[in-house]
Amino acid sequence: MMRRDYLEHLTNAQSIEELWTLHCDKMADYGFDRLLYGFTRYRTPTSLGDPEDFVILTNHQAEYREAFLGKGLYFHAPMVRWALENEGACSWRILGEMTNNGVLTESERRVIEFNRSMNVTVGYSISFKSISPRTKGAIALTARPGIDQDEIDAMWAENGRDIVIMNNVAHLKILTLPYTGLSRELTRRQREALHWVGDGKTTQDIALLMGLTSATVEKHLRLARVTLNVETTAQAVLKAAFLNQIYVLDA
Repeated sequence: MMRRDYLEHLTNAQSIEELWTLHCDKMADYGFDRLLYGFTRYRTPTSLGDPEDFVILTNHQAEYREAFLGKGLYFHAPMVRWALENEGACSWRILGEMTNNGVLTESERRVIEFNRSMNVTVGYSISFKSISPRTKGAIALTARPGIDQDEIDAMWAENGRDIVIMNNVAHLKILTLPYTGLSRELTRRQREALHWVGDGKTTQDIALLMGLTSATVEKHLRLARVTLNVETTAQAVLKAAFLNQIYVLDA
């Protein structure tokens, strides 16, 4: 697909699934056959937030996902540390420099060994510009087996700027789409009730608008708070909006 056609389809994508398929196919054109995207809105100085709130997209095989994500290896990954401390693109050649300079922790060296065992050794990482201290997004682009870092770096010298732009656009589009990979997905009634709360309606108003009793509205709001793991309805409205589960078409 030509770059212009790709960007047109990407910006018009109606779901994350559609967008991710387009993006994976386009990155494969440049030699990157495995992608791992992550985004959090709940970063603190000591945590990336609850993993259940992360937006995670990947086409890595299940064995890699289960260990790197499921067992928390990502928390000790050197390129994750790099992404948290920097913005822009970085060649994985830096891993050799880190190793030679002795700046890696034992946990980070174990992650590198695991990645080597899964043939995740050549590639680039892109750390996206954050809109607040609480947010962070990044993507790891892994080159297909048989390509070495010299080849990828040479390709990047020619196409890197275009690749960064395409990933920036994909990242910004992802932030506008409902993410259905969460265990905390609201029901239609819960979304509707939160929507009306966000519009400033009282429980009695919402009951009239939804054709329900006030007690039933309160039940939907309580279950929404439980689903989103928050204490107040105001927090639930904010979090649902962050996750694009309300105020969107066909949520």
